[in-house]
Parts: sequence; C-alpha cells; structure tokens
Amino acid sequence: MIYSSSPLAVIVFLVMVIGTVALSFYLGAKAKSSEGYFAAGGQIPWFINGIAFAGDYLSAASFLGICGMIAFYGFDGFLYSIGFLAGWLVALLVIAEPLKRLGKYTFADALASKFQSQGIRSAAGVSTLVVSLVYLIPQMVGAGALVKPLLGLQYWQGVVLVGSIVVVIVVTAGMVSTTYVQFLKGGLLVLFSFFLTILVLQRGLEVTEDSPRIEPQRVTIDQDGKKMIDGVVLGLGPEQRNVEPVGKVLELSNGKQRTGALGPIGFLTELSGARIELSQTNKSTQDGKPVVEYAPRVVAGIDMMAPGNWPTFKGIRDNQWFPKLDFISLMLALFAGTASLPHILIRYYTVKDQASARKSTIVGIAAIGFFYLLTLYIGFGAMVSGSLDPSDTNMAAPLLAKSFSDLLFAAVSAIAFTTVLGTVSGLIVAAGGCVAHDFVGGMLGLKLSDQHLIRIAKISSVGIGALAILAGLAFEGMNVSYLVGWAFAIAASANLPALLMLLFYPGTTKQGIIAGVLIGTITSVLWIAVCPEMYKTLYNADPKNALVPFSQPGIITIPLSFLAIYLVSKFTRSSQPIQTH
Repeated sequence: MIYSSSPLAVIVFLVMVIGTVALSFYLGAKAKSSEGYFAAGGQIPWFINGIAFAGDYLSAASFLGICGMIAFYGFDGFLYSIGFLAGWLVALLVIAEPLKRLGKYTFADALASKFQSQGIRSAAGVSTLVVSLVYLIPQMVGAGALVKPLLGLQYWQGVVLVGSIVVVIVVTAGMVSTTYVQFLKGGLLVLFSFFLTILVLQRGLEVTEDSPRIEPQRVTIDQDGKKMIDGVVLGLGPEQRNVEPVGKVLELSNGKQRTGALGPIGFLTELSGARIELSQTNKSTQDGKPVVEYAPRVVAGIDMMAPGNWPTFKGIRDNQWFPKLDFISLMLALFAGTASLPHILIRYYTVKDQASARKSTIVGIAAIGFFYLLTLYIGFGAMVSGSLDPSDTNMAAPLLAKSFSDLLFAAVSAIAFTTVLGTVSGLIVAAGGCVAHDFVGGMLGLKLSDQHLIRIAKISSVGIGALAILAGLAFEGMNVSYLVGWAFAIAASANLPALLMLLFYPGTTKQGIIAGVLIGTITSVLWIAVCPEMYKTLYNADPKNALVPFSQPGIITIPLSFLAIYLVSKFTRSSQPIQTH
C-alpha cells in the first residue's frame, strides 16, 4: 500500500502544529497596534524577513506541485521553477524599494499614495481579495492531499483542518506570528530538501528486478465523491487498498543493473540513458459516473529531460499556435506575477527601511533559487523511487521520503503541512488587512481605532478561511502548481501594470489606475472561468467546447491592463501630472 497511517507521523505532526499555534499565541500578545498586527511594526530584521520571503513563496505549489510535476512529466515541472525564480528579478530591481517608500500596510496604500483615492483603494482591494482567494485554492488542495499519509484522514477533513488551524493562527497574532512561522518553516523546508537530495544521490539508480508489470487500474467516483478501485473504496483500513505505486527503472545504459552513489551531474547523465515505467491517466464516463484509468507508460529518460511531456505543454513540440501561446502566457504570468502577489508585497512593510527591503529580497532569492535547484533532484528521485501515487501527483516528495524511512516521511510531510499553514496564514493576513484598510477604512471612509480595524480584519479572516475551504474541496486532485499559475496570471494582470505605470509613467491618473486594476482582474478571471482546463477539470465537459482557445490568460490580459491604464489616463489627464520616482 502507498499510504498507511503511522503513529510517528501523527506525533511529529502534532508537535509541529501545536508548536506553531503556541508561537502564534505568544507573539500575538505583543501585537497591540494595527501596525503591529498588519505589518509586524516594521521591525522584522532583514535576514529573517528574507527567509520569511522564501517561506511565503515556497508554498504547496513549490514543494508538492513542482516536485510532483517533475516526477511524472520531467523537465516541464522545472520550467515552473525557472518562471517562479525569474519573477524575483522584477521584485528586486523594480518593486522592492519604491514599494517600501510608497506603502504602509497594504498594496492599495502604494497605489493610492499619490492620489489618496478611495476608488483606487476599492479597486486594489478587489484584486487583492481575488488573487488571495485563488492562491488559497492550491494550498488547500495540497493540505487535503497530505492528510492521507499523515493522519489517515479523508481529503475533505484535511482541508477543513488546515483552514481551521490557520484561522486560529491569523486571529491570534497576525503578521508577527506569520513572519516567524514562515522563517522557521522556510529554513526547515530548504534544509530537509537538501538532505533528501543527498539521499537521492547516494541511492543512485537501480533496475527493479522480478517486479510484475503494472496493470491498468480503474478508479470510479461515485455519487458521494468516494474514489473506488474496481468497486473497492480507496482508504487506509485493512479491508481497503490504494492504487498500486509506480515509478520503476526498467533499464539503464550499457546493461547496468545499478549505479551506486552518483554526483549531481552523474545522476542526470545516468537518468537520461534509462527507460522508466510511469503511468498515464485516461478519463471517461461510465453509467454517468466519472472513470479514471491509470495505465502504464514507458518513457525514455532523455525525453524527460526536455519540455513537452506535461499535457498542457505538449504544444511546445507541435506546430500548433494555441498550445504555444498557452505556454508563453504561463511563463509571462510566472515572471510578472511574483512582484504582484499581495502576501509577498506586504512583506516589504515588515522591515524598517528601503535598504532592508532590498537586502531581504536578495536573501529570499538566494534561498528560493537553491530550493528550486533541489526540486529537480527530488522530482527525478521520486520518478524512479517506485513509490509514486498515480492518482495524485502532489504526493511525490513525501512518498519519496517514505521510500527511505518512516521518520523522514513524517518529518517531510509535517514540514510540507506547516508550509501550507504558513502560506495560507500570509494570504489570509493580506486579505483580512485588505478588508479592514481598503474597504472599511478606504471605500467606506470610516474612521476607526486600531482595535476596531484589527477586529474587522480578524472577522474577515474567518470568512475568508471558510471560502478557502470550500474552494479547496472543489478542486480536489488538480496539480497545485498549475492552480498557482492562474493566481500569478490574475496578479500579473491586475497589479503589476498599475504599479509600473504609477512608478514610471508620469501621465498616469487615478482613473487610469482604477481602470487597469479592474480590467486586469475581471478579464483574467473571466478567461480562466471559460478556459479548456476548467471545462475538463471542474465542469466535466469537453474542453473543445471552451469559449477561449487556451487556458492561461496572461498574454492577453496583461497587455490589456497596460493599454487600459494608458488610454484612460490619456483621456483623464489633469494639468498636474504625477511625478516619477
């Protein structure tokens, strides 16, 4: 069986979660003012904030989604790593210092700094809420996937559990707790990923001998949402069974049976000459019920070193325009979206000055870049570990750890779980602060005390947490990296054009900012709602009937937002244009 609940995993998980919540209560007692709650008083040391940047950014998408995508589809998953990392160049070279100078608590503070416009606050508040909610979805999906091996719970129970714990964390301490939780889990995630990579290189590659060929496995989803294999409900009890694990080395170059320990270059070289058995997914409908068949597929290692294996990226190798545009659009969104994410932007307000903002960004880039390099080896190591779950690509890294030992599996899974907790905490703090500052304090114009603002933010956090739970339930089984790509596309469409035009185009007007933010948000959300991937995944409909030809909107909606800002600003320009920075 792939999954089996372990008392050790339960103990490690409970220790980490209880420790996280206890830290929240302790630090929460020190956050009395709104500045302390929303921005940690601007007193976080730059190094801690830099590692916290990594903790915020290395979400379930990075650890679970990217490693899983590499494990099943090779280099395509690493393209996400490249896109995620490249986006930090925009944050470092363009956004970090000006944003610290402009803002105080939220992204809307920066946009409204020159105009003091309630309209800008409202528009920025809408984009912050939308991006935060969409980004919350993959975190909740990752949480639901993790509880199966950790606690033996069902997917929905994991989603509810994470949502509830995070609401407690946010309500008790706000940004102070979130920052130090992110610092701890960011450091632990990089450390354990490095250790896992060393183990992968030490094990090397080995042909799986005397192992029966994987037979196709049919999974039916009944009316209650239970997954069944040939009539047997998936679960952890003794009368139930899981899908069979995949990921075998069938053949190595030059007839070798095993390689022994390998270096980083040697591992990739040997893998490129191997033949590997994985699985492919075939979806259909039988008697009105969705049926998924996991059939074996044999791949050449050299093919997994090149892009075009992930179904969404197959168009890279074909002479078809729409798949190519879909890929280009995704990479554009990853590059432009990093500097536009609300929970990343607010972290610039937790340090004392612009120099600290720049330094913390550099530290964050170093930690994030090192981690993404490790994902290549974790993903490929999982590919040949013989422990992959063909029904859930998100579990590749924890199951790789399980192939070494239950102790490592417990530690890695618990760290992955706290990774979800930390990222969700940051998102909910950003969204709750948006409601308090940008809607209640900005759009409604109510003058409230610090305590009232904090109370509104905490109440909002409970509601946002509930919405995140519902959204996580709706997208069960979808790769979390792919879901994050949509959040990046919305953020890049709504936020980055407005920030760049405000900073570098003297003729920008408040009406132009409002138009750009709203048009970027609305068009990207609408595009995603009617795209082929949504038809296939959420609507269970033929993707050929989708209203748009590809699933990633950035290549259309980002330029559209820039154009809207320029045109509206041109027709509403005052005699006193704003000054450049």
